[in-house]
Amino acid sequence: MTALDRSLAIGPLAFSLGQLLLALALGVAIAAGALAGRRQRVGVSDTLFTLLLLALLGARLVFVVRYWDAYDAWWTMLDIRDRGFDPWGGLAAALIYGSWRLWRVPRQRRALGIALLAGGMSWGTAAVTVSQLVPTAGTLPDTRLMTLDDAPQRLDRLPDARARPLVVNLWASWCPPCRREMPLLAETQRRRDDIAFAFVNQGESTAAIRRFLDAESLVMDNVLRDDALALGEHVGAMAMPTTLFYDAEGRLVDTHFGELSQATLTQALARLASPQ
Repeated sequence: MTALDRSLAIGPLAFSLGQLLLALALGVAIAAGALAGRRQRVGVSDTLFTLLLLALLGARLVFVVRYWDAYDAWWTMLDIRDRGFDPWGGLAAALIYGSWRLWRVPRQRRALGIALLAGGMSWGTAAVTVSQLVPTAGTLPDTRLMTLDDAPQRLDRLPDARARPLVVNLWASWCPPCRREMPLLAETQRRRDDIAFAFVNQGESTAAIRRFLDAESLVMDNVLRDDALALGEHVGAMAMPTTLFYDAEGRLVDTHFGELSQATLTQALARLASPQ
């Protein structure tokens, strides 16, 4: 997990550090553009919001095209709760629109150019600073967990995780996106015998966990308890669900904050299977 993947919970809302830095960069760009265009009374805030919207649309469109076969209905392609975005697609859309706007509206060139430069520099500076100051969780932690039978267990000692990649899902039964993604993860665990899965419940009792599994008719291996929320704290996951993808050597390859869909899970598992 990189520093930017770490999550923060603000009341009922959850954000990754990367999302907060993007919001900061947008704010800096709007302020810089307003100052640069004040004398000529040129505004660029609408242009910046349009650029951001088109970047998000481009990132989503490219992601959907790449993982077309993972969607079983057209409306699931519109469900962005899975955070399925392709950053290169978003960057391409932003560059195309930004370049077109700079060429098409000469009056905006100075203010918009300064706004884009200020936003880009602020994001880059903040990202580098956060990456240096915030520790990252790069290897499989040895956090002490408990089975549902009250036996101590560690992720690095799971029998079926030895010499295989490991997917670690942090969840809770009261978390709606956790509940929605659990059948997909359970089905994938049954289907993929080349990858191990561990489902680490955050802070709930064995009785509550068993009630949820029974009510949803879920049968899964490696359901563990993290009574003290120690694993979530160790990897910087302050919100749920968070899913971590470790290779066979115990190195963190990918992380997904938020609900998984078939498409985003397919993407992560493909990265996990690729040579590092």
